[in-house]
Amino acid sequence: MRFTDQLAAAERANDSLLCVGLDPEPAKFPGAWKDDAARIFDFCAAIVDATKDQAIAFKPQIAYFAAHRAEDQLEQLIAHIHAVAPQVPVILDAKRGDIGSTAQQYAREAFERYRADAVTLSPFMGHDSIEPYFDYPDKGLILLCRTSNAGGSDLQAQRLQDADGRPGELLYERVARLAQGSWNRTGQLALVVGATFPAEIERVREIAPTLPLLIPGVGAQGGDAAATVRAGWRSQGGNTTGAIAVNSSRAILYASAGDDYAQAARRVAEATRLQLNAAR
Repeated sequence: MRFTDQLAAAERANDSLLCVGLDPEPAKFPGAWKDDAARIFDFCAAIVDATKDQAIAFKPQIAYFAAHRAEDQLEQLIAHIHAVAPQVPVILDAKRGDIGSTAQQYAREAFERYRADAVTLSPFMGHDSIEPYFDYPDKGLILLCRTSNAGGSDLQAQRLQDADGRPGELLYERVARLAQGSWNRTGQLALVVGATFPAEIERVREIAPTLPLLIPGVGAQGGDAAATVRAGWRSQGGNTTGAIAVNSSRAILYASAGDDYAQAARRVAEATRLQLNAAR
């Protein structure tokens, strides 16, 4: 099943727009697991087991594993997700951006080694930086567009010139237009747009009405869940036409520092899911 179809199926099956981010920090682990990087899989797997019926997607962030030499645990975790929640796609948050043979190896890493269903990519080296990923036709390629951090404006909000040298669209708008248009020849593309910028989410949705949007920034980063859904999610005749996956990581993972961390994570995930659904 293609990633876009997986996302739509997970939305229906779990009645969810919530993407659960998996950013394990051993310093925040509960009890005897605190500071024990060997427990990364155990911690994350418990979160997955507790929230698998609440999520439209899971999003492990590769740096949190690689920094602790835990890439093998990341492989194990993604395999676990596929086994216990086969209806929920896995987005590898890697933000890769390179060209040629290096990009080919990054694609191989994401889709063959880790078996992710989608990967986040930086498009700012141009179309040839994402070209190798199209060799995996069932996978999702999620391009950075308007990110949730304040510093994203340094480049993404810069105005370009049109062909006649007159002020044109903003850089993030160009990325959205390319992703909706000429770059998306296989229908595999999606966009990252931050929940901290609801007006920009709405603008991206105007330009790219049907692309899935991965929206980080709800929860610990302070993005407004209801405003995010209103700006980004679209439907027609009861069917979703513009899917969104609204990510929350720390607010769910570290809802409790005690032995009840998984149960607490489920409670926060369910509350967030219902909050997102109420805004549809």
